[in-house]
Amino acid sequence: MDSIVPGSLAYQQSLKISVVIPSFRVTAHVLTVIEGIGPEVSRIYVVDDYCPDGSGIFVEQNCIDERLVVLRNKRNLGVGGAVLAGYKAAIADGADVIVKIDGDGQMDPSLLPRFIAPILKGEADYTKGNRFYDLAQIGNMPPMRLFGNAVLSFMTKLSSGYWSVFDPTNGYTAIHAKTAAYLPMDKIDNRYFFETDMLFRLNTLRAVVVDIPMNAAYGDEKSNLRISKILVEFLGKHIRNFAKRIFYNYFLRDMTLASIELLVGTALLNFGLIYGAVSWFNAEASGMPAPLGVIMLAALPILLGIQFILAFLGFDIATVPKRPIHNDLPDILGKHEDTKHEK
Repeated sequence: MDSIVPGSLAYQQSLKISVVIPSFRVTAHVLTVIEGIGPEVSRIYVVDDYCPDGSGIFVEQNCIDERLVVLRNKRNLGVGGAVLAGYKAAIADGADVIVKIDGDGQMDPSLLPRFIAPILKGEADYTKGNRFYDLAQIGNMPPMRLFGNAVLSFMTKLSSGYWSVFDPTNGYTAIHAKTAAYLPMDKIDNRYFFETDMLFRLNTLRAVVVDIPMNAAYGDEKSNLRISKILVEFLGKHIRNFAKRIFYNYFLRDMTLASIELLVGTALLNFGLIYGAVSWFNAEASGMPAPLGVIMLAALPILLGIQFILAFLGFDIATVPKRPIHNDLPDILGKHEDTKHEK
């Protein structure tokens, strides 16, 4: 008989899998999504995010799956708020792995085993879909979504620190419940930035994130996302998360050679740019060309600064989390129960 150790067959078979389905105007597809969820799942949470179509009542009246639990938000919180409500309920009910699937029919429930496999094997804390693996399938994606995802993916790499992941807005995800329990759920963005903000929060925990290949699937529905709008909105949030991540990882928790490279590189680059701009302005005002020495004094710090910053980025890319954390995390719920009994 296999011992119950992380990654063993007995361990994998003992884990409880739950699915969270955020529900907002998805009555046309949600029943089909539920029907497609396999027997490996022990509980299904449909979260009615104050849906004007009464998604929660609709599911209760038309679905007889015994695994079903309907949750209702008292106000519309957005997809992130709905998912986090499902996370909290699943964690409280003793789930080990929590999968998030949208209720609009764009995510194939039969792919669920692929998403939970790296977590069950102890290889990942969080998995997410990536629609860019199969180049032949990328043609199914609308051009504006393709462009928007490419830009957002690059910004996400910088702000989250997960340089090996792509397709950050993909909402097909799975997470180990212990990892989810340590997330600051009251601080995570509740709306369109939710999936991206999750990656930033996971990096602050040093969680391992793995991409799962999947095909793009789009129906006749129109997206509520306007690429031009969210790129501008997301830019500010990415800058905020990038600054926080760098401060947390390279100055608050630890200081390494990379921290010094970043400080020196930024100082040299700024000095070179400012000195060069002032010198150019003075030369234009006087009508005399800037001396060669002045040009070199501006160019050299810029070149050195770029080299230091590139060295820092190389270190940052090389230090993407590789060791899953969920096996080392204390059981928060167990600690809470012990504390409650002591009182």
